[in-house]
Amino acid sequence: MSSVSPIQIPSRLPLLLTHEGVLLPGSTMRTSVDSARNLQLVRNRLLKGTSLQSTILGVIPNTPDPASDTQDLPPLHRIGTAALAVQVVGSNWPKPHYTLLITGLCRFQIVQVLKEKPYPVAEVEQLDRLEEFPNDTCKTREELGELSEQFYKYAVQLVEMLDMSVPAVAKLRRLLDSLPREALPDILTSIIRTSNKEKLQILDAVSLEERFKMTIPLLVRQIEGLKLLQKTRKPKQDDDKRVIAIRPIRRVTHIPGTLEDDDEDEDNDDIVMLEKKIRTSSMPEQAHKVCVKEIKSSFTSKFHVLKLFLLDYLTDRLDIRAARILLDNDHYAMEKLKKRVLEYLAVRQLKNNLKGPILCFVGPPGVGKTSVGRSVAKTLGREFHRIALGGVCDQSDIRGHRRTYVGSMPGRIINGLKTVGVNNPVFLLDEVDKLGKSLQGDPAAALLEVLDPEQNHNFTDHYLNVAFDLSQVLFIATANTTATIPAALLDRMEIIQVPGLQEQQHTWSCHLLQKSNIFFDDRYTREAGVRSLDRKFGAICRAVAVKVAEGQHKEAKLDRSDATEGEGCKEHILEDAKPESISDTTDLALPPEMPILIDFHALKDILGPPMYEMEVSQRLSQPGVAIGLAWTPLGGEIMFVEASRMDGEGQLTLTGQLGDIMKESAHLAISWLRSNAKKYQLTNAFGSFDLLDNTDIHLHFPAGAVMKDGPSAGVTIVTCLASLFSGRLVRSDVAMTGEITLRGLVLPVGGIKDKVLAAHRAGLKRIIIPRRNEKDLEGIPGNVRQDLSFVTASCLDEVLDAAFDGGFTVKTTPGLLNSKL
Repeated sequence: MSSVSPIQIPSRLPLLLTHEGVLLPGSTMRTSVDSARNLQLVRNRLLKGTSLQSTILGVIPNTPDPASDTQDLPPLHRIGTAALAVQVVGSNWPKPHYTLLITGLCRFQIVQVLKEKPYPVAEVEQLDRLEEFPNDTCKTREELGELSEQFYKYAVQLVEMLDMSVPAVAKLRRLLDSLPREALPDILTSIIRTSNKEKLQILDAVSLEERFKMTIPLLVRQIEGLKLLQKTRKPKQDDDKRVIAIRPIRRVTHIPGTLEDDDEDEDNDDIVMLEKKIRTSSMPEQAHKVCVKEIKSSFTSKFHVLKLFLLDYLTDRLDIRAARILLDNDHYAMEKLKKRVLEYLAVRQLKNNLKGPILCFVGPPGVGKTSVGRSVAKTLGREFHRIALGGVCDQSDIRGHRRTYVGSMPGRIINGLKTVGVNNPVFLLDEVDKLGKSLQGDPAAALLEVLDPEQNHNFTDHYLNVAFDLSQVLFIATANTTATIPAALLDRMEIIQVPGLQEQQHTWSCHLLQKSNIFFDDRYTREAGVRSLDRKFGAICRAVAVKVAEGQHKEAKLDRSDATEGEGCKEHILEDAKPESISDTTDLALPPEMPILIDFHALKDILGPPMYEMEVSQRLSQPGVAIGLAWTPLGGEIMFVEASRMDGEGQLTLTGQLGDIMKESAHLAISWLRSNAKKYQLTNAFGSFDLLDNTDIHLHFPAGAVMKDGPSAGVTIVTCLASLFSGRLVRSDVAMTGEITLRGLVLPVGGIKDKVLAAHRAGLKRIIIPRRNEKDLEGIPGNVRQDLSFVTASCLDEVLDAAFDGGFTVKTTPGLLNSKL
């Protein structure tokens, strides 16, 4: 037989300090790297190295946790294991760390530590022979003789007591015959149940004879424990037998009097606990089969993942009247939204299932979308769970990670069910319009199965890998706009618009101040919701609290001075002014005799000058200015349109960061006016009916930092240009919205309620809208309708007549609705 030369490890090895277990030659272990020294080793040695030798590390078992990052290098164990880094996986959550898959090669002894920072490097001496083709076991048998045969006999006996139908057990039986005898003690010690102390003893056993002597009692203990376990337990099913049979390879009940004391009983066995969970749970048959299969086939390296998987994840009547009262108490106005929610709940009660459209509340921030979802859960008596989807760009956040990945976990849906502990909660999918997309997949596409009532009864999370019934979960989504929601996902949901709250003062006084009567100056806050109003009022309350506290302090001083003056002598003053009496007087918390009045002057002192001044009349003090109405995701806004003309070559200039649609509206407006210039007697500076003859026109939309687009500015642009060329002023109390055609027709637009509320906030009195939008006025609050008059127009002639005092032409009659709808 030809001789083979042993393989040598490097004489200098970087040291990886691990406290999670003891790595023996021939075994494989996953270890987490999160200490500063170990992180530097992985980054500088494994990630930057290119040669095979750069992946060989010295693994030293370390009793203290290396994550403590002490300045000094802790005492090192004398014997370590040279290991090959097979896999490196990194992650930044919850903090930067790596997970290494390492395979033990041979033992080494530390001769001296060469350096300690940034990671320790030591000069080592190889202790085990690591031959290239270790197939010759005759020499080992001759040297060890009876000891080797005895060890082999117990090893075979232990393996044959297990279920040979399990692939892992069958592979282990083949390894007993193919591997050299000197490698078996280390391999079997890493497989059977042993403590870290026992593994350290095996690691320190450099002599092969000593290693065999120390391992044989461990095998005998496992065999006896397996026999006793099979006698005491009476499995009912074949699957249970196989599960019990494979237990000794991972965790076997200790036998008293063996190498380590056993204070645990069978109830503390993880496998027993999982089996009990599976038997007592009422999971579906398919999930039960998957559990039994997983617990049979899982091996030591993935047991912690299996435990988390099985233990944590597999294992009403409604009064509509009470629901209506609860929604009314929690939310003022929003009648359309509350009506639809009540209809939704009533249908679910009659059908006794949740199969139906998914509600999606769309509206500006701060108007109560999330709180409505919480009220629905309260009404139903169900658990409420909010899932924030803003910025999510990985489909694994929805579907979960496969358990083959390090750090795998279920998706947010299954994890939310685990958090609430029931299978029929109310899930609020918040900010569904802000989902992202990346190389890790499209989470919006992953939500399709979750929200589709035809599919979510069979939802499969990658982590569970079994079907889960989501049909009992009530999903409610929220968004600020539907523009960024994919069409396929939008099709699964029923959109319910939640407009901005013009009635903020009433909302605040009814719900946020409870018993207070307050009128708030809207020059300090102008928003669709109530969050900014909340912050402003908080500032006022803090200022009032300071005044009250100062007033009590002064009053306490005054009371003490009056009392001392009544005594009439210095001795009495000193006697009455004891520390106890002073303390008692100062600590009295009495309300002020007179209420604190917060008027405009007080607001100015507390909040500063008003942020929003009413500048409408000043802006419309010259021709060429009109007010339009715009819709934004944050609610409605008024928008000024300004125009000027100068000598030129007939150019039309548009500024204000406009979109293509708004630019087209501007071209339509100038074309319609040029074609009707004679009808309205509109001329340029040279007296020509061709408005662009030697004339340039500049249209500007202020607030140029804000992107503007949409068709609803057409009527405003026409009115602005008509004012410019006629020299007449547009009424300062008029705002308008509507799309135009080349023939002068006014077409309907969206967002009427938000736009009307914005005009009401700005103090305007007349609003011009398309006639086909007249039906949208029914949703306007009654107090707002009383303050406004509406003009419905079907053509631009009616728009111009309503926008100018006395009308713009004699032939047409204004379409003013004096009924104050």
